Amino acid sequence: MDKTLALLLLLSPFAGFLFNVFLGKKVSKVISGAIGTITVLVSFLMSICFFAQLNQNGKPVEISLFEWISVHNFKLDFGLLLDQLSLLWLLFVTGIGSLIHLYSISYMHDDENMHKFFAYLNLFVFFMITLVIGNNLLVMFIGWEGVGLCSYLLIGFWYKNQSYNDAAKKAFIMNRIGDLGFLIGIFIIGQLFSSLNYMEIKHAIITGNHSSAMLGIATLCLFIGACGKSAQLPLYTWLPDAMAGPTPVSALIHAATMVTAGIFMVTRMNFLFDLTPDVQNIIAIVGAATALIAASIGLLQNDIKKVLAYSTVSQLGLMFLALGMGAYNVAVFHVITHAFFKACLFLGSGSVIHGLHGEQDMRKMGGLRKEMPITFWTMMISTLAIAGIFPFAGFWSKDEILLVAFEHNKVLWVVASIASVMTAFYMFRLMYLTFFKDFRGTEEQKHHLHESPSLITIPLVILAILAFIGGAINLPGSTWLNHFLEPILATKHEEHTLGSHEYMLMGIAMAGAVLGILWAYSKYIKQAFVPKEDAEIVGFSKVIYNKYYIDEFYTFLIVRPLNSLSNFFRTTLEPALGKVVFSFGTVTNGIGIQGKKLQTGSIGLYLFAFVIGIFAIITYLFIAK
Repeated sequence: MDKTLALLLLLSPFAGFLFNVFLGKKVSKVISGAIGTITVLVSFLMSICFFAQLNQNGKPVEISLFEWISVHNFKLDFGLLLDQLSLLWLLFVTGIGSLIHLYSISYMHDDENMHKFFAYLNLFVFFMITLVIGNNLLVMFIGWEGVGLCSYLLIGFWYKNQSYNDAAKKAFIMNRIGDLGFLIGIFIIGQLFSSLNYMEIKHAIITGNHSSAMLGIATLCLFIGACGKSAQLPLYTWLPDAMAGPTPVSALIHAATMVTAGIFMVTRMNFLFDLTPDVQNIIAIVGAATALIAASIGLLQNDIKKVLAYSTVSQLGLMFLALGMGAYNVAVFHVITHAFFKACLFLGSGSVIHGLHGEQDMRKMGGLRKEMPITFWTMMISTLAIAGIFPFAGFWSKDEILLVAFEHNKVLWVVASIASVMTAFYMFRLMYLTFFKDFRGTEEQKHHLHESPSLITIPLVILAILAFIGGAINLPGSTWLNHFLEPILATKHEEHTLGSHEYMLMGIAMAGAVLGILWAYSKYIKQAFVPKEDAEIVGFSKVIYNKYYIDEFYTFLIVRPLNSLSNFFRTTLEPALGKVVFSFGTVTNGIGIQGKKLQTGSIGLYLFAFVIGIFAIITYLFIAK
């Protein structure tokens, strides 16, 4: 029974993909979208069933489907594992995924390739489920590569725009760099433990010896893979460009699927990372640096989706900061709350873009709260959550990360706190520029302003409610999430109780968030400041606005040399090699032409040549003897 339900959970979105690929164009857009949504909803319901079962008996479900690889002493099954960690991920992947599919029915209704869009969305969810429920690293890698493929297809969905194609290729290539590291890590782990099964590796670590040096290299390679998938320094620049895809894609990538894969993988392999403290330090430093740099870039972005994109990169950095300090449960807590409020924010931005007929520049918005009240209030709730305002979900999860950072490394705590203040500023900057003061768009846009349809606003309301109450899963003194995850974590992270020390740090964090909000209020409400046009931005602001020129640096350091090398091969080396190859043909052809002249048809000439040949052979044999 468990096997049947598990396969239904896994394959239902894939069935939706097949339906929309082969039949989607033959049915109406509503049916196409409904089938795509229902198939993901089925997976969500199956996830709830397994979650309830695990809550009742505490026993994870492991299913071996078939023997996959058997070479010498290395054996590996294609199996599924439904334990505490995978079920938590499944709940928000399929739950939020269902809401995003529902939202897309209305958002993408006017697109001629709506069936194709739902096919790709379904395939995306299928591969993410595969990544999450595999019982070994190789099954995870299949899902890992699958979500990379689907991100390429969805980011470049509007392929007639060349810049969107470039963004899709950038995402695909940068992820391949990280994936190479992940694959090398898998090879090393397979060589060290003669297995890639999570439970077998964990058992081998507990009962046997292992090379700490090689294990350190393996975990570092795994982290490189996580840097690519979860957009950490230096492989983060693809994620803001991924905004080229339709807004539901942005919500799915940023909130529920692809970017959380790196967090999941590190948490899943926590028993390995706990043995390599140096690598954990690297993870914490990279996470803190990413959080700060991405937050600073978000301060001056004017594209509403780009602000949210850099916000995602920054929040992911905070999650890796927690992972690097061994607080895996805290990182998972923030993953869950972030999924709620970031999905709401992205879908809310899509509602705004939908209402403004494609406009994404916040400088051309303003005054929308009266015309789009549901969008405004749901985004406001989620903005309060991401800013870390009590009692919204983000307050509890982000505060836990800051508490952990303070206990382990004061410098990283300061860095993370500054990033958090910046987060509050740029998120309320987004809200003030978008929803307050007077409308700054065209008269035609103003005339057509309206609240989005119910298929768009219903998911927003649900996600806003979750962004408000989501922190309840791990409140201090009632830490349900910590206890739930305890069986899969190698070391138990010390829970925080509310004492004077904790209240002080919470107060500092809250004060920082309020400071960021008041800073934004003073500038964009009291002073009514509107960001300048691109050409008017000067000084260090221009450096930040241009994202520290990191993309340009990569172009100079990597892209241009590779292009020059490829041009050299194409214009110089390839023609030269071609001439060498063709010269052999020319010489052979010339010899053939001369040889044809010997074919005269004269029997006497042939007999003469035969005698000369026999004489030469006899002479050679005589001399050799």
